[in-house]
Order: sequence, then C-alpha cells, then structure tokens
Amino acid sequence: MKLRKVTAASAVLLALSVTATACGGDDKKDDNGSSGGKKIAVGIKFDQPGIGQQTPQGYSGFDVDVATYVAKKLGYNADQIEWKQSKSADRETMLQRGDVQFIAASYSITPERQQKVDFAGPYLLAHQDVLLRADENKIKSPADLNNKKLCSVAGSTSAQNVKKTLAPKANLQTYPTYSACLSGLQSGAIDALTTDDSILAGYASQAQFKGKFKLGGFKMTNENYGIGVKKGSDLKAKINKALEEMVSDGSWEAAVKKNFGPANYKNEPAPKIGDIKS
Repeated sequence: MKLRKVTAASAVLLALSVTATACGGDDKKDDNGSSGGKKIAVGIKFDQPGIGQQTPQGYSGFDVDVATYVAKKLGYNADQIEWKQSKSADRETMLQRGDVQFIAASYSITPERQQKVDFAGPYLLAHQDVLLRADENKIKSPADLNNKKLCSVAGSTSAQNVKKTLAPKANLQTYPTYSACLSGLQSGAIDALTTDDSILAGYASQAQFKGKFKLGGFKMTNENYGIGVKKGSDLKAKINKALEEMVSDGSWEAAVKKNFGPANYKNEPAPKIGDIKS
C-alpha cells in the first residue's frame, strides 16, 4: 500500500512538472516574432527625440510608433514589447545574434548593410539637411555654408559629405552629441547643424525649442529608413504587410504629424515597399 501511494504521488509531481515546463515555454521569443511568446524584443534609438527616445514616461518617437504598430500586427500588445537600445554600430550584430526580432532605429537601407541583414520597407524617405536658427536668412542653399560653422556629431559622415562636394570651405565643428550642437546653434557658436531631416525635425519639435529653429529643406541625400530583420527571416514579408496597412489606414500620416509637426517638417509621401531611392 505504501508503495502504491508513493508511486501515485510521483506521478502527480511528474504531471505538474511537465505542465509547468509547457507553460514556461510561452516566455520564449522566436525568430519569427510569432505571438506564441509573451514578449518580442525590438531595437530602437533611446536618444533621438521625435525618432526614438527613452523618457521617464516610457518610449516615444516616430520609430516607436511604427514599431508598436508592426508588433501589434504580429500579435503583440504594447506591454509585450521589450525595447532594446540599438546604437548605430551595434544594429547588425544585434540582429545576427538574435538579441532583437527587428530594429526600427533611423536605419538607412544601404547595399553594405543588405549583405548582413534583411530590410522591410522602406517606411520613411528622409534626406540629409541642415537645421538653422529661425531668424537665419543668409543660408539659402548648401553653397551658402561656405565659411560658415557647420556642426555634426563625432563619427558622423554628414558634415564630411557637405564639405566634400557642396561647401568645401565650410568650417566643420565636431560636437559629442546633437544636443550639444543644438545648444551651440541656439547661442550662435555655430551656424548650422547637419544630419537627416527627420532627426533634425525631431529635435526642433521639442517643447523647449519650438519656434527657435527651422529646416533648410536642402535634400542633399536620400535616406531610406527600413526595418532590419535577421537575414532570411520570414518576418520581412509580415512587416512589409503591416507597413502597408499602417499607410492605408492613416496611422502612418498621424505618426508623422504627431512627432514632426511642430518643426513644420515637409515629409515625403509614404514610400512604396521595396522602392529604394538612390
């Protein structure tokens, strides 16, 4: 009798163990981002206002809104998204290691990057531009940047692009962050700040800078923002479908106005999937 009691108890424990293991499997994230898991890891920028920013209230920006919409179409609610900081130099590695299922982080599609990861989109066509003080009336074209103090951040190629081809006499000023460039622009220490117009619009849209800056509107390059996924992942097709739905139902345009509107950002129309402007 004692033997039978022990055996029955063991069977119950075994059944509970199997059940717990099965339930625990729901916490795992799979490469396809399917709703079988409870969380999905998504890479964004944490330090770009209007694009992707971590704040005491949570996360905000155009890329955050796009990623949240896409995740919902994949079967995840906003509270099931695990946001991960994706610095520019780390993006391909994060995807290849499986640290994230996809990345939306002002991630321009280039041939070099396409060799390492796949891209859904593009979902935004940005351009290299300059940010000027609102009362600036002498800088009306890239050539007018000659003999002007032009700021960009350390490691950026934006200012070099301007100096190499458009304004060879521009006086380059390298600051550690865009915020530092903005402070210099506001004080008059520099004359213009250059990077993608979407990033510039995001900074200029901050409440403390409203009405103080304007975009030059020079459109010096094409920057096709895409959503990066691991090479060969079937998430690419699913995300492309979600992006098309975001445009068709008006959510894309609403996100543009919400995040860039205060800077009077004249955005391009939503690009067609696969239409990469050179």
